[in-house]
Amino acid sequence: MDPQIEALIKSATGAEHILNSSIIQELWSGYGSIVRYTLKGSEYQSIIIKRIAPPSDRYHPRGWNTDRSHQRKLKSYQVETNWYRRFAHQCPDTCRIPRLLQHHSNGNQSLLLLEDLDHAGFPRRRTQVSLVEIQACLSWLAHFHAQFLHQVPDGLWETGTYWHLETRPDELAVLRKEDPALHLIAETLDQKLKGSRFQTIVHGDAKLANFCFSENGKSVAAVDFQYVGGGCGMKDLAYLLGSCFDEHTCARLEDELLDSYFETLKSALASLQRSSDFSALEADWRALYPIAWTDFHRFLKGWSPGHWKLNDYSEYVARSVIQSLHDQETPS
Repeated sequence: MDPQIEALIKSATGAEHILNSSIIQELWSGYGSIVRYTLKGSEYQSIIIKRIAPPSDRYHPRGWNTDRSHQRKLKSYQVETNWYRRFAHQCPDTCRIPRLLQHHSNGNQSLLLLEDLDHAGFPRRRTQVSLVEIQACLSWLAHFHAQFLHQVPDGLWETGTYWHLETRPDELAVLRKEDPALHLIAETLDQKLKGSRFQTIVHGDAKLANFCFSENGKSVAAVDFQYVGGGCGMKDLAYLLGSCFDEHTCARLEDELLDSYFETLKSALASLQRSSDFSALEADWRALYPIAWTDFHRFLKGWSPGHWKLNDYSEYVARSVIQSLHDQETPS
């Protein structure tokens, strides 16, 4: 074991011994790893270290190994560190996240020592979800968005999510050939989402893989805050549902799941004494849900034109939004 990492773990946890370690996953494009360390003689049975060490030879599984992509990744790791150090303490149990035990940076290597959510009551991961489990994810998002409503994302991404327009000009250029009509409204989609007067902090990568479930599936915690930042809460919601369900289920359950999210959001805001203009917020965000869905579809079509999420439902939503925007611009 790296003596520096060993000393850091013992300092942060009071552990007498580090029994073993196991890699949970490698970071995207070879930028580091996430490792679990099992401890002895500490209040923590185990901890997680997210180690960020950018490679000298850059690789991207879909070919986007540009300097812009590299700089975006570097910033994302700095944003995640800022999140844990400046904002994470505000998250109540209703939007549970791992606690930061320590952060260390040395040269081109950065380490985040985090609580192991497996031992905190969230040991389950899902590739498919029941209605109970998706409701738990929606509840997490609703409480998260309520908690950070109108907060300035200082030190985070000014615009959260990894696909927003300003950071994706290369993918937008591809879209010009793939879908000229969608390319034409890309900036309008972005402006509408930014123009909502109900801005919050969004998780930014709220896919199913970033939620950790309790044994019974009724509660969740979330990880991976590299793309946390300002935005409309519908960006998280549309992205989550698209990561959980096929096109038919998305169409069938959309109204029910949106109703559930807004019901929880209303309750969460009321408990925070911030619900005075909830009706206006709900109307604004419901109208932006198909905009958010189309915005991610716009990115995906430029980034990976053959991606499995480019289905008939997403095409239907996008064409409906394009037509609606056209109708708004056409004099009656």
